[in-house]
Amino acid sequence: MAIRLPRIISSKKVPKGHFAVYVGENQKRFVIPVSFLSQPLFQDLLGKSEEEFGYSHPTGGLTIPCKEDIFLDVTSRLN
Repeated sequence: MAIRLPRIISSKKVPKGHFAVYVGENQKRFVIPVSFLSQPLFQDLLGKSEEEFGYSHPTGGLTIPCKEDIFLDVTSRLN
């Protein structure tokens, strides 16, 4: 049974005001609001991404190096 979060979209299209990230070992793609970029919790995830990958991401997109359940927990707390 899937959990549906209104702010996280898993479609191939990226709506205006959103961007795609890849999360977890399976590199699951999430489309999230640009507004997350200003949130300290999300900035922590971006810092981890920079530490692990620098600015060269294996998928060609932004990769967040954490488990999907942690990512979903963090993003569920963002406004």
